[in-house]
Amino acid sequence: MSDSRRYESPLVSRNSSPRMSEIWSPQRKFSTWRRLWLALAEAEKELGLDITDAQIAELRAHLDDIDFDAAKAYEKKLRHDVMAHVHALGDVAPTARPIIHLGATSQYVNCNTELILMREALSVVAEKLANAVDVLGRFAATHRALPTLGFTHFQPAQPTTVGKRAALWAHDFALVLEEVEHRIDALRFRGVKGTTGTQASFLSLFDGDHDRVEALDARVTGKMGWNPQRRLCVTGQTYPRVIDGLVIASLAATAAVAQKFATDVRLLANRKEIEEPFETSQIGSSAMAYKRNPMRSERICGLARFVIGLVDVPFTTAAEQWLERTLDDSSTRRLSLPEPFLAVDGMLDLVVNVGSGLVVYEKTIAANLAAELPFMASENLMMAAVRQGADRQLVHEIIRVHSQEAARRVKQEGEDNDLIERLRTEKAFAHVDFGEALDPAQFVGRAPEQVDAMITEVVEPIRQRYRDHLGHDPELKV
Repeated sequence: MSDSRRYESPLVSRNSSPRMSEIWSPQRKFSTWRRLWLALAEAEKELGLDITDAQIAELRAHLDDIDFDAAKAYEKKLRHDVMAHVHALGDVAPTARPIIHLGATSQYVNCNTELILMREALSVVAEKLANAVDVLGRFAATHRALPTLGFTHFQPAQPTTVGKRAALWAHDFALVLEEVEHRIDALRFRGVKGTTGTQASFLSLFDGDHDRVEALDARVTGKMGWNPQRRLCVTGQTYPRVIDGLVIASLAATAAVAQKFATDVRLLANRKEIEEPFETSQIGSSAMAYKRNPMRSERICGLARFVIGLVDVPFTTAAEQWLERTLDDSSTRRLSLPEPFLAVDGMLDLVVNVGSGLVVYEKTIAANLAAELPFMASENLMMAAVRQGADRQLVHEIIRVHSQEAARRVKQEGEDNDLIERLRTEKAFAHVDFGEALDPAQFVGRAPEQVDAMITEVVEPIRQRYRDHLGHDPELKV
């Protein structure tokens, strides 16, 4: 069947990076199985089992040259994917055939491989989160003091700065980076635990020597690149499936932060204050040629929604594991493990792309702020009038009456806000310096200083930790 007649996941074809796709590829999965079989055989030999150097060398020579057609044929016959690959490896390593998978259960290769892949995939996510913090931190620093209208309930509120708003985005990404880093640190290797987790098969292999079984578990863990102290103390047949839920929940938190950022960009694009990058030949709409739709931000939101919706699956799987293990986890985990990683990977590439190319329209920002500032400046104007000798209650009533009439004109007649012009005619405001009272910089509080503090306390430490991984310039797919 030609590729055009076969379904292909858009998570791979349109979203995830080659790096993340490769982590979850069949090649990486099954070559990791072979490395686990090699590590097991080496450790068993070192601890006294009758395994030869020639058998070890034969296994090492065939870590990556997987005959997928042969494995597929064996699986069709045997109806067992692990045994299919044991046989496929045995065909090219005949001397080692008798000791491949010795004492192990299928979950020795399955579980340990999944933990290895998740740890690597989480590291990729962490690097991309660090890049998001970096680019949004730079944007925040550039616009640290640019006043802009703030919003609560999506209604005009006290002004902030463009940089302070971006600092909020960067800080959110820093928080989920901390969560992902914690999840990486919390991951444990399953190790060598046997069929139901009792290590009975290995105890038999080592003639009842508990110390050698414990040493086997630790040695295999170390050979696979994990600290031997970072392995699960006890398991059933599988590692605890709640781990999957915790990992996917961390990805969902990342997705929530990304969706918040992208939604804000979409709202600001509607106000013509900030836009995402828009390429010279890019088409915003097939019908409305003038459109500059925020399609990258919309795509972030769509991918984020998908990831957030997946959180239920691994926790339900964990809740429904019976006793030492039941097999209804296998089919769902083939989807629920890789897909949120693939989606988050593509989503973060979009975040970095949008964040590094945000376009700021300062004149529109100033105009939008100026349209609302008279109402927000009313308290400052009242205090200024009082300082010049006016009666506070009289001034309050003057402002109340004129504010309501100015608001009525704006809402009902579509006219400009003329509150300031009205107040200028009042005797109580004759000596007020309206220019100073209406300076937008007077209304942003410590927003610029908060940006500076956030860069110093949050962004810079992340830049130092990830200095070898910054400057990520993702090549976006269609």
